Amino acid sequence: MPSHPRWSNRAALLLTRRSLRLRSHAGQWALPGGRLDEGESAEQAALRELHEEVGLALDAGAILGRLDDYVTRSGYAISPVVVWAGEARRLAPNPDEVASVHRIPVAEFMRKDAPLLDRVAGGEHPVLRMPVGDNWIAAPTAAVLYQFREVCIAGRATRVAHFDQPAFAWR
Repeated sequence: MPSHPRWSNRAALLLTRRSLRLRSHAGQWALPGGRLDEGESAEQAALRELHEEVGLALDAGAILGRLDDYVTRSGYAISPVVVWAGEARRLAPNPDEVASVHRIPVAEFMRKDAPLLDRVAGGEHPVLRMPVGDNWIAAPTAAVLYQFREVCIAGRATRVAHFDQPAFAWR
């Protein structure tokens, strides 16, 4: 995958590789996001984090809706907010939080080989991964991507909170 977001006229999602300097989940694939500040809604936090992490300044009119919350094994509750960023040609990744930004065409998430579901010994639910290029992205990010694909693109009511994460994401 390219290490910088290339612009094209195809609909795409922005994903980041987390900085190796971060205490938790360093180097992992992620959607821009972070903790809520006191008194802040998930939508306000999403807009703030987009600006802080990738330099994308959007207003509340860019919010399209929310997907289901996903609680991680590492104790985080992710509240995905879907926004429309238009062309998003000018991005400025914050090097303290983001190692790289990737503009992934939505069509990549519609692949017939997605999602990848792996049974884990002793696990009640499969681990969900989404293939991207020759790589893959694991849950929880993959769970959000899969639900986005199903709900926002394919129009299918799909829940993802039950999918597990690989062991490396448990910390």
